[in-house]
Amino acid sequence: MILNTELEYKGNLFPSNIIAFEKNLDTLNFTTANGVILQITVLRDSVLRFRYSTTGSFENDFSYAITKYASRGYNHLEVKEENDKYIILTSKLKCEINKTDLRTAIYEAKTEQLLCEDELGFHWEESYEFGGDIVKMSKVSQEGESYYGLGDKPADVNLKGKRFENWVTDSYAYGKHTDPIYKTIPFYTALHHKKSYGIFFDNTFRSYFDFCQERRNVSSFWAQGGEMNYYFIYGPDMSEVVANYTDLTGKPHQLPPLWALGYHQCKWSYYPESKVKEITNKFRELKIPCDAIYLDIDYMEGFRCFTWSKEYFPDPKRMVKELADDGFKTIVIIDPGIKIDHEYSVFKEGLDKDYFCKRADGPYMKGKVWPGECYFPDFTNPEVREWWSNLFQELIEDIGVKGVWNDMNEPAVMDVPGKTFPDDVRHDYEGNPCSHRKAHNIYGMQMARATYQGLKKFAYPKRPFVITRAAYSGTQRYTSSWTGDNVASWEHLSIANIQAQRMCMSGFSFIGSDIGGFAEQPNGELYARWIQLGIFHPFCRTHSSGDHGDQEPWTFGKNITDVVRKFIELRYELLPYLYTCFWRYAEEGIPMLKSLVLYDQEDTHTHYRSDEFICGEKILACPILEPNAKGRRMYFPKGEWYNFWTDEVVEGGQELWADADLDSMPVFVKAGAIIPKYPVQQYVGEKDIDELKLEVYFKLGKETSEVYEDAHDGYDYIKGRYSLRNFTLNGEKNQLVIQQHKSGKYTTPYNTFKVQLHGLPFKIKKVIIDKVEYSIKDLKIDENNAFVIEKDFTDLHIL
Repeated sequence: MILNTELEYKGNLFPSNIIAFEKNLDTLNFTTANGVILQITVLRDSVLRFRYSTTGSFENDFSYAITKYASRGYNHLEVKEENDKYIILTSKLKCEINKTDLRTAIYEAKTEQLLCEDELGFHWEESYEFGGDIVKMSKVSQEGESYYGLGDKPADVNLKGKRFENWVTDSYAYGKHTDPIYKTIPFYTALHHKKSYGIFFDNTFRSYFDFCQERRNVSSFWAQGGEMNYYFIYGPDMSEVVANYTDLTGKPHQLPPLWALGYHQCKWSYYPESKVKEITNKFRELKIPCDAIYLDIDYMEGFRCFTWSKEYFPDPKRMVKELADDGFKTIVIIDPGIKIDHEYSVFKEGLDKDYFCKRADGPYMKGKVWPGECYFPDFTNPEVREWWSNLFQELIEDIGVKGVWNDMNEPAVMDVPGKTFPDDVRHDYEGNPCSHRKAHNIYGMQMARATYQGLKKFAYPKRPFVITRAAYSGTQRYTSSWTGDNVASWEHLSIANIQAQRMCMSGFSFIGSDIGGFAEQPNGELYARWIQLGIFHPFCRTHSSGDHGDQEPWTFGKNITDVVRKFIELRYELLPYLYTCFWRYAEEGIPMLKSLVLYDQEDTHTHYRSDEFICGEKILACPILEPNAKGRRMYFPKGEWYNFWTDEVVEGGQELWADADLDSMPVFVKAGAIIPKYPVQQYVGEKDIDELKLEVYFKLGKETSEVYEDAHDGYDYIKGRYSLRNFTLNGEKNQLVIQQHKSGKYTTPYNTFKVQLHGLPFKIKKVIIDKVEYSIKDLKIDENNAFVIEKDFTDLHIL
């Protein structure tokens, strides 16, 4: 018998010529002679979805990333056919589809400026090993094009010239170019000729992005399976691209409780109870504000989730209450690995209900984690998520734990190649059964989702707080995150700064790093510089591996303790500012931190800046990243900037030296800004806020600011019980006018503002408030131009 033992290797395959076109409302299908279908869906005038099938039909259209609340609808849709191409027109975009090979080009509708065009376009390779296709897409890189985003990649902000892999990976002590690490966010923003667009490649298989590394003028992305399925999102501003992507994949389902924006202290591990109390008492004794204390895996009985060690924590309910009475919210860790132990109720129930992941041939997926041999729940099954969410009842409702921290959910497995599940493990995937190749990148996301649902249920009427290590696009709907097991080094301080910026421009703003570094031990100077950066990150937590020594704010001697206290106090003063930033993010998808390119893309100097960032809309910050520094050079974007410490004004658009001894950091405030401040508290809720301080920075011209407040927890704000104050400042040579408009039904507990004026170019002669004239004496204006007024003024004229 003669056998052909050679498999025919086909290499890359390409679509051929279009032979059929059909339009169904907002969805257009183009079919080629070799059976490829391109389906274009117009979601919005600025958002197009491209799906390709090589088999003549599409698989079930399901995505964990896309939110059901995403905006839909467009103002204009027209399709034209020409000799060599089809043209799709919306009010913002013009998309051409080439009839001979299905390649596309997208232009801005108004100016006909080319935004993005296929190079080889869609192509694929048959996967003999697993079946299905390896799907590929290549685009022409336009002149001067830069690329940003992609989640927590520890590389420079601008991705040009680099290649990345997306595969959620436990990466202990990763370095500056380690790839991949903990998160997969296959979304990037591109910028050229002052116009910006984004591409979200919604494919959960292992995927890759190449930004002109392999070929100089070509960017490409591809995946080891699944569909070529991507969304094109047009700006033209980068901030609009990010906001539209965040709208598509989901904004946070609710605001965090205000205390979650306070300072958090964590270590692997604080135990027994006496140690926890020693730490929390020391915070109060030294008057260093802190809102949350974390319990790592040692609080459990033999690392079994949802249990407490009888030896270390004999009465957790009493302890959690005593901590709460002192202002500390208790956060506990929960990992996905469930110890194989027939006496352990969680394991027994999961086994009885068949909730654990299985290998392709039927046996359970068994892996070693902290408790030893474990089985792992299949969080892609809605029934399993419901079961998991109910397991939190005792922790949250009965014991009073205020937050849960999901770790090891990549999923991480010890002592095996690849550090995770084998490819053949099976998942329900919402009734679309698949292998771990497809489910791996969303496993941690679905665990965080199930945890979030449990906390939302049992913390009610308070808001849930969840933190996850692993994530896929859309995880920001449910949880906060941190950048994983970093290292106590100056390089890692720089990486933490870049990762936080990058996560924010990837739709995930509730992010921070392990302050001081998780692995190894920082010295006092490094710890102080890291705290200075960390107080501007949305999530602010010190965390360390206990193997390397202590890392509390008082560990490094009195001088460092004083610096750390000063900056944590500043964090607490800025809480209303940070809360307002979070409200904007949850409302409009605006990132809480902005790299300079996101703030001013028209200035090409910003395109390669990685150190400086804007916190919210009005504060410019730049960490000191070297030891023994007395300051640094930094770039100031357009506009005027007040030195936060000295009130000296700097003109933007240039690089300058900024002084910053160890007790300082380069922080600047935008001219015209009104920054709201609370008094320093040891924890959120310690004090009744009896006055809001408004720091007003003079500007010639106009600037708007806002302050959002509510009850700081609970859901009344959804019913309109919030207070949103919009301030419009208008400065002239001899007068300053501030107008206020308030909306919302919430009445703030304070009745007055303390107004502090900075940079006023004239001496105050008189003040007119809502048409009533006051003298300097009437208002008791002090030598620093500070005075107190009623909070509900409409018109304030300072002459």
